[in-house]
Amino acid sequence: MTPFPIGLHTPARFTPPLPDRADVVVIGGGIAGVMTAWFLVSAGQRVVLCEKGRIAGEQSSRNWGWVRKQGRDPAEIPLVAEAQQIWAGLAEQVGQDLGYRQTGVLYIANTVKDIAPHEAWMVHARAHGLDTRLLSKSELDAMVPSAANWAGGLWTASDGRAEPWVAVPAIAAALAARGAVIAEDCAVRALDRKAGRVAGVVTERGRIAADHVVLAGGAWSGLFARAEGVHLPQLMVRASVCATEPLPEVFAGAAADGTFAFRRRQDGGYTLAPADFHEFLIGPDAFRHLAVYRPGLRTPVRGTRFLPAAPKGFPDAWSTPRRWSADAVSPFERMRVLDPAPYAPRVERLRADFARTFPALGLPRLRTAWAGMIDTMPDVVPVIDHAAGTPGLTIVTGLSGHGFGIGPAVGRIAADLVLGRAPGHDLSRFRHSRFTDGSRITPGPSL
Repeated sequence: MTPFPIGLHTPARFTPPLPDRADVVVIGGGIAGVMTAWFLVSAGQRVVLCEKGRIAGEQSSRNWGWVRKQGRDPAEIPLVAEAQQIWAGLAEQVGQDLGYRQTGVLYIANTVKDIAPHEAWMVHARAHGLDTRLLSKSELDAMVPSAANWAGGLWTASDGRAEPWVAVPAIAAALAARGAVIAEDCAVRALDRKAGRVAGVVTERGRIAADHVVLAGGAWSGLFARAEGVHLPQLMVRASVCATEPLPEVFAGAAADGTFAFRRRQDGGYTLAPADFHEFLIGPDAFRHLAVYRPGLRTPVRGTRFLPAAPKGFPDAWSTPRRWSADAVSPFERMRVLDPAPYAPRVERLRADFARTFPALGLPRLRTAWAGMIDTMPDVVPVIDHAAGTPGLTIVTGLSGHGFGIGPAVGRIAADLVLGRAPGHDLSRFRHSRFTDGSRITPGPSL
């Protein structure tokens, strides 16, 4: 199995020469960019995918590996349902097991009071015909035997999991075999424009002419967009994750209570993450976008650790340039992979939480721990749209921690937007203009 998460320690696999021209250039080699390229190539397009570091080197190999409809914003549910259909057949098309299994997703209520949000979300589950159901305490105890005194749960059997560090590179390799040009260590510095329209990109290795460009840069999308005069109020939070050594199976799927989340991996270990904690690294964009974020702020401050500055070179670090010349080294080359350090005290607490919940297993030994920067939007749903005011540019970003599971459908939709086809879903909630047209910014369910 590929060492995880992917980073600069991972050898570059995709280093072909760049063509002078393509039909579409995709910026970013995460799940959204790779799947956008996948469907464009399937439609006969000549595609170049440029990744400044490694395919899946950032959040696409650092996420929890969940593929869920449960708890999603109502507008996202149809997209996740489509994504799960794509996931189900993707391994056969790729020719490799991607770890996708429909093992279910479980949300656990620690107290009777915690059941109320689960009951409230059932309105959306029923509206979309999902198989989600509430579990009583006895049903939950039978599903996940433990010493924890849980009060009940929310269960969606059709949800699943996959292996991020395996799936995305494997899809990329199959994509390259189908004719896409994938270039790692190849940062896009700027858009190339003619007569006000996108005409290609300027990379560190030269220009590529193209009528369409897709920005799927994850945590870096906001920095790139700002340099191009495109308003994109994206921020980031840091999340720490760890992976245990193989353990006896206590639950085959993915689950979370009010404190921590755990997911069975293909190698027999569990991936653990805090369910109630993240870190926000304050930078210029935090102040620049405060007005659009303020109406939707509702996450308890006690669940957030605030830091006065991001490390040097991060997208929103105080010293990171906001403008640069297309002929000079850009911030994207200076930091090939965003590889934040995990918060060690929280990692140790995860081990203790797991041992408390499953005392028969004891304190788990860790295989590794890592952190990732989650790109998020004010309403905690992505932008999937043509860029307002920049013809030829399509934006797929701000997936807000949902990207891995929903990525295959987002890629299909983005490809159809580029091709001028009907996307097949109502995308009004994901439109780029919602941040400038006076719309009220309303976050969805916080499950």
